[in-house]
Amino acid sequence: MDRSLSQLSKLACCEPGEVSAFWPWSVTRGEEGELRFGNFSASDLLSQFGSPLYVLDEDDFFGRATVWVSAMAESFWEGYGMSGATVSYATKAFASGYAIKLALDAGLSLDTATAGELGLALRAGAVGAQLGLHGNNKSDAELELAISHDVAHIYVDSLEEVERLSHVSARLGKRANVMVRVTTGVHAGGHDFIATAHEDQKFGLSLASGQAEQAARSAAANEHLNFLGLHCHIGSQILSPSAFLESALRLLKLRSVLLESGVEVPELNFGGGYGVRYLPSDPLPLSPAEFAPRLAQTIREYCLSRQESVPHVLIEPGRSIVGPAGVTLYQVGSIKEVPLEDGTTRTYVSVDGGMSDNLRPALYGASYTALLANRVSREPLRLSRVVGKHCESGDIVVRDVALPADLQRGDILAVPVTGAYGSSMASNYNLVPRPAVVGVGAGQVRLHIRRESEEDLWARDLLVSEK
Repeated sequence: MDRSLSQLSKLACCEPGEVSAFWPWSVTRGEEGELRFGNFSASDLLSQFGSPLYVLDEDDFFGRATVWVSAMAESFWEGYGMSGATVSYATKAFASGYAIKLALDAGLSLDTATAGELGLALRAGAVGAQLGLHGNNKSDAELELAISHDVAHIYVDSLEEVERLSHVSARLGKRANVMVRVTTGVHAGGHDFIATAHEDQKFGLSLASGQAEQAARSAAANEHLNFLGLHCHIGSQILSPSAFLESALRLLKLRSVLLESGVEVPELNFGGGYGVRYLPSDPLPLSPAEFAPRLAQTIREYCLSRQESVPHVLIEPGRSIVGPAGVTLYQVGSIKEVPLEDGTTRTYVSVDGGMSDNLRPALYGASYTALLANRVSREPLRLSRVVGKHCESGDIVVRDVALPADLQRGDILAVPVTGAYGSSMASNYNLVPRPAVVGVGAGQVRLHIRRESEEDLWARDLLVSEK
């Protein structure tokens, strides 16, 4: 396969500023040719905080959050006959104390899925009214934590959870605020592992089988529970609104059935999954300003046609807020040419991280790109594969990218759109310490999460920790 320059150029990462919604707002090329994050060069950041390094553009994160809040507030404004909207940030995408504070300051509430995420949100200053708790297998301790802090929404994921919630609430002398998670049968998004509304999967209660309706009626009739409504989540990395709107109609129809029998359903949560661009060739996702009015119109028209009250609406974006705000920086190590069967070669570029700091390529086959960050090269491009340092052949960071022919050990590569599910899915595979997370904004840099040390890893091993 003969790679022409034009073909290679399609694999080349765009420069900052060339494509909107791809690089964080603060990223530019300095006069010396080095990538800069506001006032800080890539090499300065690695010198201070080590490599690999997650860099979060705090202004970008805050801006994307406020765009979602504003778009939903305008489209669901009570003056339009609507009942308002809540935008809840999905902390599973990325959570740190500073990020949670930024989210709250931007007007977001927070969606959590474990005691760890819920506890971090509480420690970072969130109160129960700003929180939700998901999970297909919540422990009694997680339910107790949520109920004791009067969490605004606990999402019921099974029929037996209704009774467990009732027992815990009665023991604590409180009423739990609950919504029922519904699998609507609408399947959207990328990899099957991240599709969450088809029937044959672990999340939620089936609409088609009647389980969702049964759970809703049981929760509404329970004296220890405050039934608020219905929730659905149809997948992740969704770029078209059609699946969201179809799922919304199915949830609205279930709400109608419940309303007709006297069960109040004041709220509907349509989940998250709003996609982002990972490659310059990817289509532009629907913006919040485009999505929110279409969802509002669908809900308004349906409710008016049936003379029903309009519910308060919730959504749960995560990736679309934090994904493009984050970049991972790596240092280049070994470089080698590997002959291919067609007679060409591929350049394998090893970096000092890999699947321990970005699991998505190995787990989902997710695609990323990379850019030489510490200088500008005028050398020809060559077909390259950026790989990690782990003992796995599937340890690939970027499968195909065009990088300069003079790339060398010690150069810095920047991989954009890693703010979501990079740090949050990081592991210690091969006993590699997890990278630090730094936030850049307002002319400053601050450490969100410190870099792990080998001593941190050994501290959990009882034999060696005593030495």
